[in-house]
Amino acid sequence: MAAAVRKLDFAKLTASLRPETVASVNAFRRRHADLQKKIADLKEQSASQQIDFASYRNVLTNKKIVNDAEKAFAAFSPAKYDLTEQLRVIAAQETKAIAAAEATERKINQELEELKELLVNIETARPIDEMTVDDVTKAVPEIDAVVEKMVKRGQWRMPGYYEKFGEFQVGF
Repeated sequence: MAAAVRKLDFAKLTASLRPETVASVNAFRRRHADLQKKIADLKEQSASQQIDFASYRNVLTNKKIVNDAEKAFAAFSPAKYDLTEQLRVIAAQETKAIAAAEATERKINQELEELKELLVNIETARPIDEMTVDDVTKAVPEIDAVVEKMVKRGQWRMPGYYEKFGEFQVGF
């Protein structure tokens, strides 16, 4: 696991993820680093803190208390917990996370394809000054219907055009 973490380029990974995913990954990394530090501290603490029962026997007059304490210390073993339920929950969460990541990947790939198609359309489009009315109506067929409707009504001005662009007058 540690070798895989060292090989992973987190800067490159976080550049390609959404901000909320980056925050989750960074929180996970922080928790992992804290736990590794805590484990290292506990290992160091257990190695350096051995109880010197002989010195207690020399100091205390009641040797039975020291002997009982030493027996209890020697007989102590940490409690064992059944972690199968927690591991099952973690595996289920991992499955959900992988499914969500795959769905996100599919969505992003679809968006990339659409953007590539749009880019090709933009690159191959003719400049606006070379376009004709027929080209515009071919690209957006609903314009013909709107113009016909406006002509039938005798409506010669586009709503909002003059408010946005102003009145164009040619002076003679």
